[in-house]
Amino acid sequence: MRWSARVLTTTALALGVVAPVAAQEDVVRVVMHSDLKIIDPIWTTAYISRNHGYMVYDTLLALDETGAVQPQMAESWEVADDGLTYAFTLRDGLTFHDGTAVTSADVVASLQRWGERDSMGQKLMDFVDAMEPTGERSFEIRLSEPYGLVTQSIAKPSSNTPFIMPEEVAATPADQQIEDPTGSGPFVFDQEAWEPGNKVVYRKFEDYVPRAEAPSWGAGGKVVNVDTVEWVSMPDAQTAVNALITGEIDIVEQVAHDLLPLVENDPNIDVRISNPLGNQYMFRFNWLHPPFDDPQIRRAALEALNQKDFLDAVIGNPEYYSACAAMFVCGTPLATDAGGGIALESDFAASKALLDAAGYDGTPVVLMHSTDLQVLNNLAPVAAQLLRRGGFTVDMQSMDWQTLVSRRARKDPPGEGGWNAFMTSWVAADVMNPIAAAGFNAAGDDAWFGWPEDARIEELRDAFAADAVRRCATSDVCLEEGAHLRGRAAVVRLVARRAE
Repeated sequence: MRWSARVLTTTALALGVVAPVAAQEDVVRVVMHSDLKIIDPIWTTAYISRNHGYMVYDTLLALDETGAVQPQMAESWEVADDGLTYAFTLRDGLTFHDGTAVTSADVVASLQRWGERDSMGQKLMDFVDAMEPTGERSFEIRLSEPYGLVTQSIAKPSSNTPFIMPEEVAATPADQQIEDPTGSGPFVFDQEAWEPGNKVVYRKFEDYVPRAEAPSWGAGGKVVNVDTVEWVSMPDAQTAVNALITGEIDIVEQVAHDLLPLVENDPNIDVRISNPLGNQYMFRFNWLHPPFDDPQIRRAALEALNQKDFLDAVIGNPEYYSACAAMFVCGTPLATDAGGGIALESDFAASKALLDAAGYDGTPVVLMHSTDLQVLNNLAPVAAQLLRRGGFTVDMQSMDWQTLVSRRARKDPPGEGGWNAFMTSWVAADVMNPIAAAGFNAAGDDAWFGWPEDARIEELRDAFAADAVRRCATSDVCLEEGAHLRGRAAVVRLVARRAE
């Protein structure tokens, strides 16, 4: 049987979801949504690097399909009565790919590096007074004051996921990429067989010991039933579907919506939706350089944008999308359109008026355009057209997604290799609250690419974290279990928010 999926995460691969294929074949060939060029899932939030991380690494904790926090590499943990100390014990027999044992020092170093880079990790570290080993398989996190999102943060399922690396690898500064891919996860990254732009090869880690529990989302036993997984690069969506139909490859991670009819009625192909809440699009400003260093000009851009044009251009079929004004995803516990001011319709006259009032001098907007991801390909051209109609001068520069991912980390002026704006897509699990959502970090140099600095937003994020303490106490059950997994299937949304 051949498999296709609109969104099939690599977590699912590691959990043995492809077992019916694996029982008959030694190698599973997969077309992923992007080519892998960056192997450090902490340095970047790119989902292909996150997926690579799930193949190679393991996590201390994980969320199950109900949204509950479960032990993964951890055997157990205890919380002190005052809520200030979390004591963790690791499972016995955890081994890195080089044969060395996983120790608490590895876990502490990995969490510290993740906490420097990730939005949710950074907020957690604001409350951490100390994190240190208490034995080879035990460590403590001691807080300066109670914080209700400790285990949810460590169990964060998506970018950046706190994967556990060897201590010496985790010692790499968080703003530098690692070079050593050694992990302790179910697969070993075959670096010698890696051909960027062609294929990525993973070999079964024979010494991996899965948990005894049944797999459930990111938790449970990651049972490997194949010797090898190959990620095969096929940038053209039609070519990938044809290869699936003929049996050249076994899985397509994301099928273009307009090609779904070719596979939905094929009895040999299983089409699945593994991300029922879909994705949410983001238009990202760079606050460091003109013209978007001016809040009036950022407001003008939002007046020029609308949701429907993007959704029609990328998705096309309304069956697979819905407009949504909720910052934290419609159909989830924190969904609300309170506050207003969210740009759902274009108002080009208002955009031009704001530009005139701000004294916009025609400085070009360097808009980065990803050309090789189906879910992103048409976003920048739509944005460029809308911004131009709103009075902006736009310099749209096209590149593959991995080049964009590298370039967006540069703080140089646009004329010196930097940028002014780009568009991307987040899975709903990454944007359902202001602590987890990287885009809401407004801590300047410590914020996500674009580096917004807004003291009021940071005050509000702190207030949300404090409220989590009041609501969660030390139980760490802050939201109705499973609520974040319910909602209309396969919706894709654009949310543009005010940037001041």
